[in-house]
Amino acid sequence: MTSPAPKVLILLGSPRRAGNTAALAARIAEGAEEAGAQVESIRLNALKISPCQACDGCRRKEKGCVVDDDMQGLYTKIKEADALVYASPVYWFSMSAQMKAFMDRCYAFGVNKYNDLRGKKTAVAMSFGDRDAFESGCVNALRAFQDSFRYTGTNLVGMVYGSADGAGEIKADTDLMDRAKALGRSLVLTEA
Repeated sequence: MTSPAPKVLILLGSPRRAGNTAALAARIAEGAEEAGAQVESIRLNALKISPCQACDGCRRKEKGCVVDDDMQGLYTKIKEADALVYASPVYWFSMSAQMKAFMDRCYAFGVNKYNDLRGKKTAVAMSFGDRDAFESGCVNALRAFQDSFRYTGTNLVGMVYGSADGAGEIKADTDLMDRAKALGRSLVLTEA
């Protein structure tokens, strides 16, 4: 009997369908699919994700976050996934607002008794316009991701990030695109 294909969920934090972040995520998806994964990409910009209300309802109820919006469906997909890819452009020295709203709502996963992120494999893909990862703010976002992964006990498999100004220009960086594809394979083939 064969085991089911691992599930990789890509969370796209860019409003652009064909932007640089989407190009990196597509290469990660390609690598993961070649390694035998079932991949689903979710455009956060197309969902209604309200800000965290700091109500601590997730701390009082077994089901998690009590805000009724599209995040409820994402919680289910996250629970079912074996690996998660967080893909975001850098806007104003950090991750996009779409990704930040999603990340804030992951506060519901911080309760040990129902931390559905613990042990999952994760990866990060980021694009930025400046030539420097520090000056652009990319490093700020990477650190925020790393801190949240450490807190929730996820296994960071790797990160890919690069600079490009115009939408889709990142595809010209063949080394970066190759590393993105290799990261997709690693998400599937690396032990948790």
